[in-house]
Amino acid sequence: MTMPLKMLESFLNKRISLLLKDNRVLEGKLVGYDDYMNMVLEDTEEKTDEMTRKLGVVILRGNNVVRMTLVG
Repeated sequence: MTMPLKMLESFLNKRISLLLKDNRVLEGKLVGYDDYMNMVLEDTEEKTDEMTRKLGVVILRGNNVVRMTLVG
């Protein structure tokens, strides 16, 4: 089993997709994180079936993340 902080380390500077507790999906480049799994994403987009909204730089609390995957 992969430990969460090891996974974040391997995802650093790569494009990831995050499913949040409120069922939103954010996609962006992971540029930073801390021991609490708070994350900083660059070039972030919020994606839905109907639209894509550009958000830019996002600071996200780690406890809002349900699932994290690499994109592409």
